[in-house]
Amino acid sequence: MTVSSVGAKRRQPSLAQLRAFAAVAEHLHFRDAAAAIGMSQPALSGAVSALEETLGVTLLERTTRKVLLSPAGERLAVRAKAVLEEVGALMEEAEAVRAPFTGVLRLGVIPTVAPYLLPTVLKLVHDRYPHLDLQVHEEQTTSLIDGLTTGRLDLLLLAVPLGVPGVVELPLFDEDFVLVTPLGHPLGGREGIPREALKELNLLLLDEGHCLRDQALDICREAGRADAPVTTTAAGLATLVQLVAGGLGVTLLPRTAVKVETSRSDLLLTGSFAEPAPARRVALALRTGAARGAEYRELADALREALRPLPVRVLGRPENLA
Repeated sequence: MTVSSVGAKRRQPSLAQLRAFAAVAEHLHFRDAAAAIGMSQPALSGAVSALEETLGVTLLERTTRKVLLSPAGERLAVRAKAVLEEVGALMEEAEAVRAPFTGVLRLGVIPTVAPYLLPTVLKLVHDRYPHLDLQVHEEQTTSLIDGLTTGRLDLLLLAVPLGVPGVVELPLFDEDFVLVTPLGHPLGGREGIPREALKELNLLLLDEGHCLRDQALDICREAGRADAPVTTTAAGLATLVQLVAGGLGVTLLPRTAVKVETSRSDLLLTGSFAEPAPARRVALALRTGAARGAEYRELADALREALRPLPVRVLGRPENLA
């Protein structure tokens, strides 16, 4: 029989035994120690004796007048106290975890949503969930989905549908796309622009990997345009809008981005499409069966209300998620 197998069969001290010994070590009196932890004196004495037997050492020197710690008892009393403190910390942590909207929430957000919705999200969390440690990660859709499915991220805020198995989408709102043009463009400032107009425009796009690029291409295909618009692209919406201001073409912006991005230049005009306007849907996404799923659904409800002042069409909670 190996030493490890002998150790594996060795009895372990119980928490009750450790509490009894720690109390005696603190009070050096059985009656006071028993009262301190709400245990009868015979039970306390039995627990300490059982601990001595389990550990194979003498912890106390008992006399008719007082109780003293043995040299081994002095050393092990420190360990027992540390173990009990860690157990207490574990229980406190478990209680905190059970409380809703506490601890860490790792939120992934796409770049074409983050600058325009995060102020609303952060204010909501600060005001309504002050004990929630929100950590924000801005990444492209593919990276976010990978982070969610591998457990690196807890919740996503992005454009849908995703069509990813094992991922639940909680729709928040729909928002229209707006046509952004340079000054002097014939469609600049117009309302009721037909989608078919996109067939003839030099449409500037984001780089590969941005879902907004894919959405713009889908809109072009729906308008009857088979070819890719132009080769000029940008890494972000701010650059894209500056290219438009410089006269290189036009672009599509989600309506939540219009105020922020077009305020950077006075060389831009915006136009709206005829109904039904091209639009995108933004949602929260979580893993199917997520342990905090109920919290995330409550957060989605709160977000829907907080987003109502924005230029979006807020959606109700889907019936199958009610």
